[in-house]
Amino acid sequence: MAEKESTVYIVDVGASMGSTQIGRDVSDLDFAMTYIWDKITSTVALDRKTATLGVVGLRTDDTENELSHEESFEHISVLHEISNILLPDLKELRSKIVLSSTDNGDAISAIVIAIQMIIKYCKKLKYKRKIVLVTDGRGSLDADPDSVQEITNKIKQDNMELVIVGVDFDDAEFGFKEEDKDPQKAKNEQIFAELAESCGGIFGTLQQAVEELGMPRLKTTRPVHSYKDQLTLGDPVEYHSAACIDVERYPRTMVRRPMAASRFVQKQDPTDGSTSSTGTVVHDGDIPMPDADGNELAGVKSSRTYQVLDEGAPGGKRDVDRDDLAKGYEYGRTAVHINESDENVTKLETQKKLEIIGFIPWANYDRFMSMTVSSVLIAQRTNSISIMALSSLIHALFELESYAIARLVAKEDNPPLIILLAPSIEVDYECLLDVQIPFAEDVRSYKFPPLDRVVTISGKVIKEHRNLPDDALSSAMSKYVDQMDLSTFGRDDDGNPSEYMPMTDTFSPVLHRIDQAVRWRAVHPTEPVPPPHEILVRYSNPPEELVNRSKKRLGKLMAAADVKKVPPKVQGRRRNRNEVKPLSGLNVEALLGGDQKKAKVSAQNAIPDFKRLLDSAESIDALRDAAQQLGKIIEGRIKDSFGNIAYARALDEIKSLREEMTEMEEPALFNDFARQLKRKLLAEELGGNRKDFWWEFRKSKLGLVDKKATETSDATEEDAKSFWSLT
Repeated sequence: MAEKESTVYIVDVGASMGSTQIGRDVSDLDFAMTYIWDKITSTVALDRKTATLGVVGLRTDDTENELSHEESFEHISVLHEISNILLPDLKELRSKIVLSSTDNGDAISAIVIAIQMIIKYCKKLKYKRKIVLVTDGRGSLDADPDSVQEITNKIKQDNMELVIVGVDFDDAEFGFKEEDKDPQKAKNEQIFAELAESCGGIFGTLQQAVEELGMPRLKTTRPVHSYKDQLTLGDPVEYHSAACIDVERYPRTMVRRPMAASRFVQKQDPTDGSTSSTGTVVHDGDIPMPDADGNELAGVKSSRTYQVLDEGAPGGKRDVDRDDLAKGYEYGRTAVHINESDENVTKLETQKKLEIIGFIPWANYDRFMSMTVSSVLIAQRTNSISIMALSSLIHALFELESYAIARLVAKEDNPPLIILLAPSIEVDYECLLDVQIPFAEDVRSYKFPPLDRVVTISGKVIKEHRNLPDDALSSAMSKYVDQMDLSTFGRDDDGNPSEYMPMTDTFSPVLHRIDQAVRWRAVHPTEPVPPPHEILVRYSNPPEELVNRSKKRLGKLMAAADVKKVPPKVQGRRRNRNEVKPLSGLNVEALLGGDQKKAKVSAQNAIPDFKRLLDSAESIDALRDAAQQLGKIIEGRIKDSFGNIAYARALDEIKSLREEMTEMEEPALFNDFARQLKRKLLAEELGGNRKDFWWEFRKSKLGLVDKKATETSDATEEDAKSFWSLT
């Protein structure tokens, strides 16, 4: 259970709070409310019944408190009694916290009111009690030493925390000092500082408090054990030598996810007969109109109906109850029914247990095998024998540089998990850290092409290729990476080298940005959400100083890599050469009764058929067969062409053959086709004299693929030039 806490905020709304100081474009009250609203909305976001707060207005036009009959308690109003605060309460507070027309009101008396509110609400119960005063220090104070001492004693006696935050208060530690300060304000600041110090509280300037709002607040939770039983090594039922240690397992790290969105609809008047603008229907008695709390939203509730085909029913379907349904599992496109008795056979009956099943050296464990967040395993805190036994196991694993592998069933009939136990020895405690690791069936092995060489489909290994970096590019990249090294870029307050991006200063931008936006919108429903805090985006980009220092290295890297601007993508031409294949490697089309005949390239759809064959090719023979089929279609098209009517189509097919073979690192297949085509054209074997096509072929520059285009080519640049001669 979370710790109970009760906080009272004292807000100074005096007339002097309406002034605007140099360097700010908002009034002192708005500046102070930036801090107050952030604190209040953070409490609301906790959504805990044990987190309560109250609000007191200082220097208000009216007087509304239990001690209003006394003169020193005038112009102090209780704006919100201590309770849980919800969104309607925030709206009410916004209408109450407004600038007053008076400067009368005693801040010391307001603290007395806050103390009385806390005592009345918390009584003698265990609460975390806190009073926060925000003021500009320009009002009058009843600084009677006896009364101040009495307040100090009461705050200490009831374990309350007093926080006094002042608008433009001097703070030497923060480095702020107001010039030409009013003597009355300076005197009040001194009284506030002495009061906070005597109570063991906090005194500071509002500027620092507002700047620190951007620092995300870490959420601490009370851990709950996920396993509390024995850790065994060996079977204690069969062997007396088996080790049994009473242990407890708690989460070490937890994943905190962004605030989840809920589904709501706008409440409406039921008499107007209109439907929700979102098209949803509110069921089960939701009243579509603002309730007594002013809440204008209603939760969306689902209503499901189940139907079966029935020719005799109206509309051909009949409603059935959920209890009449049978559970089915989808197998392909078929629903397979399994009886409950048969399904129980498939369930593994397990007993609550944690047993060590093996050990593994540190060097043999791959870090990527860790699947979950970590947990901590400690001995029972009241069992000295178990503490000694677990300590022996931890030190043995540490000395042997090994991990333990254990089988965990956290609760009866739960599926078993395999976890890795790692020893952790600190100065003040020692424990076993565990993470879940996969079963053998959970591991998927994928093969990726090597990064330092290119292997063609025929098995040829290429060390120099257009897709591989050369020595100049590798050297330029290495120097650029060294220049952008962040490990030596950080500096501490004294200018000494330090870590640039410490783990404690890195936060999830998504998590805290959503939290910031929701809390702002709760108080400011119409104003735009402010930009994210600087600390959330600090590490989104590399340091500007480092980028400027590395510009020369980056220019050399771009020159070595021959970086060019990518032309705009042509719409309507989409290609995906990486066809997704099933992990099993099975021919799904064949299993489903598809065409078992060998695929061929048709003359009517030559280019698409050719590319489809290449996608399924798994050997050099398949590539050669596809190229030969397209080559025969090209030759036939030239031979049967009436004049030059089919030349354009033939040239498109030649271009496709050239590009695909170059991309597949098999340019020799195209070169063989091109040489054979030249020989047949010059020998007039393709329907007579076709020299007009030869000139079209030459004008299209679709000749041999030389080594300049790809290292796997069998033709040199001289061969490519001589190809166009008629000899």
